[in-house]
Amino acid sequence: MGKLILSSSDFGNPKSRKVILENLPKPIGACRVLFIPNEKATEEKIRSGKYHDRLESLGFERENIIVFSSRTPERFRELQIDVIYVSGGNTFLTMRKIRETGFDCAVETYIKNGAVYVGGSAGAHIVTADLTHVRDFDDPCGVTDMRGLGLYQGILFCHMTPERETYAERARTAGKYIVTALTDEESVVAEV
Repeated sequence: MGKLILSSSDFGNPKSRKVILENLPKPIGACRVLFIPNEKATEEKIRSGKYHDRLESLGFERENIIVFSSRTPERFRELQIDVIYVSGGNTFLTMRKIRETGFDCAVETYIKNGAVYVGGSAGAHIVTADLTHVRDFDDPCGVTDMRGLGLYQGILFCHMTPERETYAERARTAGKYIVTALTDEESVVAEV
């Protein structure tokens, strides 16, 4: 079985980074990673090496970095990977890209086969049970399917501040899901 490492800021916060590094299956430089960029990714950006540079700066070795392209999703199935990494962006557009390419099933398969999933903000939200509450913070951009991947039991409120506490409390009171609130320094690790 796999593991989920979910946070608001993933590698962008020293405390979140520490949790990620402590929970990877091997040292970061030895991990083979599949990076799924957010909705702003273009083929030009992928080909430019921008994402490879970014992940290399985080500690991954360049030869171990694979960047997902929604134009050819079939190329990214059945890879030998240790980590799937989905960072921040628009939760709904990132989820739509993964669903429309049919890659939602591949993500679940990778995790169930032992890959560690690292999700930051939007990347954290998409593995939860439901995305409805994220509409208060992210533009749904016409997306009407509010289902998450359902790999994390419950919902997350990322970037928790005192101002956002009202939203989290409303969700807790509704009682439909277990609610986890994460400040930019906090992370949650779950076995799947």
